[in-house]
Amino acid sequence: MTFSLSRGKLLLGLIVIIFFNSCKSKKDIVYFQNAKNFETMVDTDTFTAKLKVGDIINIYVSTLDQTVTQPYNIVRSVGSQGTLIDYLIDVDGNIDYPVLGKIKLLGLTVEEAKQLFKKKFEEGKLLKDPVIIFRVQNFRVTVDGEVSSPGVYPVSGERISILEALGMAGGLTIKGRRDNVMVVRDFNGTKTFSRIDLTTKEVFNSPVYYLTQNDYVYVEPNNSAISGATGDARVGTLISITSFLITTTLLLITRR
Repeated sequence: MTFSLSRGKLLLGLIVIIFFNSCKSKKDIVYFQNAKNFETMVDTDTFTAKLKVGDIINIYVSTLDQTVTQPYNIVRSVGSQGTLIDYLIDVDGNIDYPVLGKIKLLGLTVEEAKQLFKKKFEEGKLLKDPVIIFRVQNFRVTVDGEVSSPGVYPVSGERISILEALGMAGGLTIKGRRDNVMVVRDFNGTKTFSRIDLTTKEVFNSPVYYLTQNDYVYVEPNNSAISGATGDARVGTLISITSFLITTTLLLITRR
Protein backbone atom coordinates (compact mmCIF):
# COMPACT_ATOMS: atom_id res chain seq x y z
CA MET A 1 0.00 0.00 0.00
CA THR A 2 2.84 2.34 0.94
CA PHE A 3 4.67 1.40 -2.24
CA SER A 4 1.60 2.15 -4.37
CA LEU A 5 1.12 5.51 -2.66
CA SER A 6 4.76 6.43 -3.24
CA ARG A 7 4.46 5.56 -6.90
CA GLY A 8 1.30 7.64 -7.06
CA LYS A 9 3.09 10.65 -5.62
CA LEU A 10 5.93 10.14 -8.08
CA LEU A 11 3.56 10.07 -11.03
CA LEU A 12 1.76 13.17 -9.79
CA GLY A 13 5.12 14.89 -9.56
CA LEU A 14 5.83 13.96 -13.18
CA ILE A 15 2.51 15.42 -14.25
CA VAL A 16 3.30 18.71 -12.53
CA ILE A 17 6.73 18.83 -14.20
CA ILE A 18 5.26 18.18 -17.63
CA PHE A 19 2.60 20.82 -17.07
CA PHE A 20 5.03 23.55 -16.09
CA ASN A 21 7.48 22.64 -18.83
CA SER A 22 4.71 23.06 -21.36
CA CYS A 23 3.98 26.62 -20.20
CA LYS A 24 5.82 29.69 -21.42
CA SER A 25 7.68 31.74 -18.82
CA LYS A 26 6.26 35.19 -18.16
CA LYS A 27 9.64 36.78 -18.89
CA ASP A 28 9.52 35.35 -22.40
CA ILE A 29 6.30 37.04 -23.47
CA VAL A 30 5.80 40.28 -21.49
CA TYR A 31 6.86 43.59 -23.07
CA PHE A 32 8.78 46.39 -21.26
CA GLN A 33 9.46 44.26 -18.18
CA ASN A 34 11.89 46.70 -16.57
CA ALA A 35 9.50 49.67 -16.80
CA LYS A 36 8.55 50.83 -13.30
CA ASN A 37 5.08 51.91 -12.30
CA PHE A 38 4.42 55.57 -13.15
CA GLU A 39 7.88 55.86 -14.71
CA THR A 40 8.13 58.43 -17.51
CA MET A 41 10.29 58.48 -20.61
CA VAL A 42 10.60 61.59 -22.75
CA ASP A 43 10.70 60.86 -26.46
CA THR A 44 13.57 62.93 -27.77
CA ASP A 45 13.84 60.97 -31.00
CA THR A 46 13.34 63.33 -33.91
CA PHE A 47 13.68 60.53 -36.45
CA THR A 48 12.14 61.16 -39.86
CA ALA A 49 12.43 58.74 -42.76
CA LYS A 50 14.64 59.86 -45.62
CA LEU A 51 14.06 59.42 -49.31
CA LYS A 52 15.69 56.45 -51.02
CA VAL A 53 16.45 55.24 -54.51
CA GLY A 54 13.31 53.61 -55.90
CA ASP A 55 10.88 55.74 -53.90
CA ILE A 56 7.77 56.83 -55.78
CA ILE A 57 6.86 60.45 -55.09
CA ASN A 58 3.64 62.35 -55.63
CA ILE A 59 3.98 66.15 -55.75
CA TYR A 60 1.20 68.73 -55.85
CA VAL A 61 1.95 72.45 -56.18
CA SER A 62 -0.57 75.10 -55.20
CA THR A 63 -0.68 78.92 -55.28
CA LEU A 64 -3.40 81.57 -55.21
CA ASP A 65 -3.33 81.57 -59.01
CA GLN A 66 -3.93 77.96 -60.00
CA THR A 67 -3.35 78.61 -63.69
CA VAL A 68 0.38 79.18 -63.18
CA THR A 69 0.79 75.81 -61.45
CA GLN A 70 -0.69 73.74 -64.28
CA PRO A 71 2.71 72.97 -65.89
CA TYR A 72 3.79 71.32 -62.61
CA ASN A 73 0.61 69.39 -61.81
CA ILE A 74 0.57 67.01 -64.75
CA VAL A 75 -2.49 64.80 -64.77
CA ARG A 76 -2.82 61.46 -66.46
CA SER A 77 -6.14 59.89 -67.39
CA VAL A 78 -7.25 56.80 -65.52
CA GLY A 79 -10.56 55.70 -66.98
CA SER A 80 -12.95 58.62 -66.70
CA GLN A 81 -10.86 60.32 -64.01
CA GLY A 82 -7.48 61.99 -63.82
CA THR A 83 -4.68 61.61 -61.30
CA LEU A 84 -1.37 63.34 -60.75
CA ILE A 85 1.63 61.56 -62.21
CA ASP A 86 4.20 60.07 -59.84
CA TYR A 87 7.96 60.53 -59.92
CA LEU A 88 10.52 57.78 -59.40
CA ILE A 89 13.79 58.52 -57.63
CA ASP A 90 16.37 57.02 -60.01
CA VAL A 91 19.66 55.27 -59.20
CA ASP A 92 21.40 58.64 -59.04
CA GLY A 93 18.90 59.91 -56.47
CA ASN A 94 17.13 62.30 -58.84
CA ILE A 95 13.66 62.86 -60.23
CA ASP A 96 13.01 64.53 -63.58
CA TYR A 97 10.55 67.32 -62.84
CA PRO A 98 8.73 69.61 -65.32
CA VAL A 99 10.49 72.95 -65.98
CA LEU A 100 12.91 72.48 -63.06
CA GLY A 101 14.60 69.46 -64.65
CA LYS A 102 16.55 66.97 -62.52
CA ILE A 103 16.24 67.47 -58.77
CA LYS A 104 18.28 65.42 -56.31
CA LEU A 105 16.10 64.12 -53.48
CA LEU A 106 18.20 61.24 -52.21
CA GLY A 107 18.73 61.39 -48.45
CA LEU A 108 16.30 64.26 -47.83
CA THR A 109 13.34 64.11 -45.49
CA VAL A 110 9.91 64.96 -46.88
CA GLU A 111 10.04 68.38 -45.21
CA GLU A 112 13.50 69.07 -46.62
CA ALA A 113 12.30 68.08 -50.10
CA LYS A 114 9.33 70.47 -49.82
CA GLN A 115 11.62 73.33 -48.81
CA LEU A 116 13.96 72.55 -51.71
CA PHE A 117 11.09 72.79 -54.21
CA LYS A 118 9.84 76.02 -52.67
CA LYS A 119 13.32 77.52 -52.88
CA LYS A 120 13.73 76.56 -56.54
CA PHE A 121 10.34 78.01 -57.48
CA GLU A 122 11.00 81.27 -55.67
CA GLU A 123 14.63 81.71 -56.72
CA GLY A 124 13.67 81.10 -60.34
CA LYS A 125 10.78 83.54 -59.93
CA LEU A 126 8.47 80.86 -61.25
CA LEU A 127 5.93 80.86 -58.41
CA LYS A 128 5.21 83.11 -55.46
CA ASP A 129 4.60 81.58 -52.05
CA PRO A 130 3.91 78.07 -53.39
CA VAL A 131 2.47 75.39 -51.14
CA ILE A 132 4.06 72.01 -51.80
CA ILE A 133 2.24 68.78 -50.94
CA PHE A 134 4.76 65.96 -51.07
CA ARG A 135 3.89 62.31 -50.50
CA VAL A 136 5.81 59.03 -50.63
CA GLN A 137 3.54 56.59 -52.42
CA ASN A 138 5.46 53.39 -51.72
CA PHE A 139 5.91 53.73 -47.95
CA ARG A 140 5.21 50.24 -46.73
CA VAL A 141 6.76 47.74 -44.34
CA THR A 142 6.83 43.96 -44.34
CA VAL A 143 6.17 42.05 -41.12
CA ASP A 144 6.99 38.35 -41.24
CA GLY A 145 7.62 35.35 -39.03
CA GLU A 146 5.77 34.56 -35.82
CA VAL A 147 3.01 37.18 -36.04
CA SER A 148 -0.70 36.63 -36.38
CA SER A 149 -1.02 38.13 -39.87
CA PRO A 150 2.27 38.31 -41.79
CA GLY A 151 2.19 40.61 -44.79
CA VAL A 152 3.10 43.88 -46.46
CA TYR A 153 1.44 46.90 -44.83
CA PRO A 154 1.11 50.39 -46.37
CA VAL A 155 1.94 53.38 -44.17
CA SER A 156 -0.21 56.48 -44.53
CA GLY A 157 1.93 58.83 -42.43
CA GLU A 158 5.56 59.88 -42.65
CA ARG A 159 6.82 57.47 -39.99
CA ILE A 160 5.76 54.37 -38.11
CA SER A 161 7.15 52.63 -35.03
CA ILE A 162 7.95 48.93 -34.90
CA LEU A 163 5.22 48.52 -32.25
CA GLU A 164 2.64 50.00 -34.62
CA ALA A 165 3.81 47.75 -37.44
CA LEU A 166 3.59 44.65 -35.25
CA GLY A 167 0.14 45.80 -34.14
CA MET A 168 -1.02 45.99 -37.76
CA ALA A 169 0.18 42.42 -38.17
CA GLY A 170 -1.95 41.30 -35.23
CA GLY A 171 0.93 41.12 -32.75
CA LEU A 172 3.37 38.32 -31.99
CA THR A 173 2.17 34.76 -31.54
CA ILE A 174 3.04 32.89 -28.35
CA LYS A 175 5.82 31.22 -30.35
CA GLY A 176 7.55 34.46 -31.33
CA ARG A 177 10.73 35.69 -29.63
CA ARG A 178 10.14 39.10 -28.11
CA ASP A 179 13.79 39.67 -27.23
CA ASN A 180 15.36 39.32 -30.67
CA VAL A 181 13.18 40.89 -33.39
CA MET A 182 15.16 41.62 -36.54
CA VAL A 183 14.80 44.69 -38.75
CA VAL A 184 16.35 44.51 -42.22
CA ARG A 185 16.83 47.94 -43.77
CA ASP A 186 17.93 48.77 -47.31
CA PHE A 187 19.38 52.13 -48.21
CA ASN A 188 20.48 52.45 -51.81
CA GLY A 189 21.64 48.85 -52.12
CA THR A 190 23.26 48.57 -48.68
CA LYS A 191 21.41 46.30 -46.25
CA THR A 192 21.70 46.63 -42.48
CA PHE A 193 20.55 44.06 -39.96
CA SER A 194 19.48 45.27 -36.51
CA ARG A 195 17.89 43.49 -33.59
CA ILE A 196 15.50 44.90 -31.03
CA ASP A 197 14.37 43.61 -27.62
CA LEU A 198 10.70 44.21 -26.96
CA THR A 199 10.88 42.90 -23.40
CA THR A 200 12.72 46.00 -22.16
CA LYS A 201 11.83 49.67 -22.13
CA GLU A 202 15.08 50.37 -24.02
CA VAL A 203 13.18 49.41 -27.14
CA PHE A 204 12.09 53.06 -27.35
CA ASN A 205 15.71 54.18 -27.72
CA SER A 206 16.58 51.73 -30.46
CA PRO A 207 17.76 53.22 -33.78
CA VAL A 208 15.23 50.99 -35.54
CA TYR A 209 12.29 51.78 -33.25
CA TYR A 210 10.97 53.97 -36.07
CA LEU A 211 10.84 52.16 -39.38
CA THR A 212 11.63 53.48 -42.84
CA GLN A 213 9.96 52.66 -46.13
CA ASN A 214 10.37 49.04 -47.25
CA ASP A 215 11.83 47.86 -43.92
CA TYR A 216 11.49 44.13 -43.29
CA VAL A 217 10.59 43.06 -39.74
CA TYR A 218 11.15 39.41 -38.85
CA VAL A 219 10.00 37.74 -35.65
CA GLU A 220 11.94 34.54 -35.20
CA PRO A 221 10.42 31.46 -33.50
CA ASN A 222 11.32 30.71 -29.90
CA ASN A 223 12.79 27.43 -28.69
CA SER A 224 9.41 25.87 -28.06
CA ALA A 225 8.40 26.52 -31.67
CA ILE A 226 11.66 25.13 -33.03
CA SER A 227 11.65 22.00 -30.87
CA GLY A 228 7.96 21.62 -31.61
CA ALA A 229 8.38 21.50 -35.38
CA THR A 230 6.04 18.56 -35.39
CA GLY A 231 3.40 20.93 -34.05
CA ASP A 232 0.13 19.27 -33.21
CA ALA A 233 1.73 15.84 -33.06
CA ARG A 234 3.81 16.90 -30.06
CA VAL A 235 0.79 18.40 -28.34
CA GLY A 236 -1.16 15.24 -28.97
CA THR A 237 1.66 13.14 -27.53
CA LEU A 238 1.85 15.32 -24.43
CA ILE A 239 -1.89 15.05 -23.89
CA SER A 240 -1.77 11.27 -24.31
CA ILE A 241 1.11 10.88 -21.83
CA THR A 242 -0.57 13.16 -19.31
CA SER A 243 -3.86 11.28 -19.63
CA PHE A 244 -2.06 7.96 -19.15
CA LEU A 245 -0.23 9.18 -16.05
CA ILE A 246 -3.40 10.60 -14.52
CA THR A 247 -5.31 7.36 -15.16
CA THR A 248 -2.48 5.24 -13.74
CA THR A 249 -2.15 7.45 -10.67
CA LEU A 250 -5.88 7.26 -9.93
CA LEU A 251 -5.82 3.47 -10.26
CA LEU A 252 -2.90 3.16 -7.87
CA ILE A 253 -4.53 5.44 -5.33
CA THR A 254 -7.89 3.64 -5.46
CA ARG A 255 -6.17 0.26 -4.81
CA ARG A 256 -5.00 1.38 -1.39
